[in-house]
Amino acid sequence: MTIAVTGATGVIGGGVFARLAERQEVRLVGRDGSRLSALAGTFPDASVAVAHYGDAAAMESALAGVNTMLLVSAHESPTRRDDHATAVAAAVRAGVGRIVYLSFLGAGPECTFTFGRDHWYTEQEIRESGVAHTFLRDSWYQSMIPAMVDDEGVIRGPAGDGRVSAVAPADVVDSAAEVVEAGAERDPSPYDGETYELTGPAAFTLAEAATQLSDVTGTTIRYAEETIEEAYLSREVYDAPKWEVDGWVTSYAAVATGELSTVTDDVSMLTGRPATSFAQYLHDHPESWARLR
Repeated sequence: MTIAVTGATGVIGGGVFARLAERQEVRLVGRDGSRLSALAGTFPDASVAVAHYGDAAAMESALAGVNTMLLVSAHESPTRRDDHATAVAAAVRAGVGRIVYLSFLGAGPECTFTFGRDHWYTEQEIRESGVAHTFLRDSWYQSMIPAMVDDEGVIRGPAGDGRVSAVAPADVVDSAAEVVEAGAERDPSPYDGETYELTGPAAFTLAEAATQLSDVTGTTIRYAEETIEEAYLSREVYDAPKWEVDGWVTSYAAVATGELSTVTDDVSMLTGRPATSFAQYLHDHPESWARLR
């Protein structure tokens, strides 16, 4: 059975491919054929198909003969909902039997995090398609948090004293690989129709995250609370479009509301090992915070 992995040039898609390529027939689907070919390398059962989510004909061709598809969400854009809908419809026409979709924790039609609404709409498209499916709703990636520290050693945002159950990227990779491979090997899959919330083992405030970063870097890192208005003003320097700034600001605001504080044992259930703590992630990935020293 052929597995299609989208987003393979990214951390999650690439990680899933690396875990499956030695024992499964995997097709890498993406926009950059040269990068995909380099990833496929010497794996005899790996193939490459060039397609953009919004290109219906190319996606249908890329997915021909595929049993299970890992649909990694596209980069944020004003057309992401439509692009995802096009990709799902193309999968149906191509005869894909199962979609594993990488969604987001708290996805809903009116969730605070504006990009989370895109994920909910995509989930609805998949549900209505009639294709067997599994949704993996991951929390913030732990790797994001060191990147939020500015040049003054400050994490700024309207997160208040809300908590976020950030998850290690490797935990998402391992969880997704388990679900995708099970779907390729068993029909029905034991994960069909399920939604899993992939989180770390604990939720913490950004002030607590700053303290952990201070401990590991030996540099004082702190969290500075902003109002929503201040958050928009402080991000004007990036000259980004409003839809993008809305996503940046509301990602913090969703922490303040408690929408990202959910902690589950879904990572452990899917991988057979405990979820990685933020402290352990920082210990294992010094490259994530090296610039802060």
